[in-house]
Amino acid sequence: MGVTETPARTGSGPDLARHLRPLAWATLVANMTLVVTGGAVRLTGSGLGCPTWPRCTEESFTPHQALTLHSAIEFGNRMLTFALVAIAVATFVAAYQATRRTGRTELRTTALVLALGIPAQAVIGGITVLTDLNPWVVSFHLLCSLAIIGLAVYFLRIVDAPLPAATASQAVRGLAWSMFAAGCAVLYVGTVVTGSGPHAGDEKSPRNGLDPLQLSQLHADLVFLFVGLTLGLLFTLRATGARPEALRAVTLLLVAEVAQGGIGFVQYFTDLPVVLVGFHMLGAAVIMATMTWTVLATREG
Repeated sequence: MGVTETPARTGSGPDLARHLRPLAWATLVANMTLVVTGGAVRLTGSGLGCPTWPRCTEESFTPHQALTLHSAIEFGNRMLTFALVAIAVATFVAAYQATRRTGRTELRTTALVLALGIPAQAVIGGITVLTDLNPWVVSFHLLCSLAIIGLAVYFLRIVDAPLPAATASQAVRGLAWSMFAAGCAVLYVGTVVTGSGPHAGDEKSPRNGLDPLQLSQLHADLVFLFVGLTLGLLFTLRATGARPEALRAVTLLLVAEVAQGGIGFVQYFTDLPVVLVGFHMLGAAVIMATMTWTVLATREG
């Protein structure tokens, strides 16, 4: 038995990646799409297009005779859950089979957590509706999606091989994690800024009662800190002769930050047009993905 098991484990790398990588990419893209469609619900004031949960109306799971533009947008966002479930089930099955063949339990565990994130998000979405779009619950709903995106990047990173032991210097790893923490603070405060302004939901939705101007200033200050730490990490990696992957990751992150910052400043000075705010939400998903990749790529010296 030992003789036949070893070749299977040794030769499973390329075959494993060929089957799992497309599913890992699908998981990442689908969850980023969910952020965009969720943003569309919020920006069009469609959060209560389906005024109850889990049904869309008191009588039906679909808008049916109560179909309006708002209900169609909200119902469409809910339907994306079924696509996410299909991807999650296929990913978990593939990861489970991979674990049986290779003994790499982290693949199965990560796929399971990603799959469990879908019903968890559905429940949070239901609470959001039942609390009439409470801005703090809406903020938590988005933050959970961003956390799942980060986990999806980790899953994509470990498809080919287990995450290697950290061999980079403590200074590099500390700087990378400081950048990550600053990025998370930027994303969180960004959701709070939205919850204080005109795009917190429909016109009747509650706001969080905080001053949008002061929150925007805090958000901008954190962005400068985030970009500064990213630049510091880039210069440090170049000075220490880091691996090409680490340099690519931090460079792409910096490009995403500059683009996201540009959109943020333009939308602020143009009274928050819906289209730009939508792109800003997509940018938040991209930022989460790239900064997670950066932290993982800078582990090795």
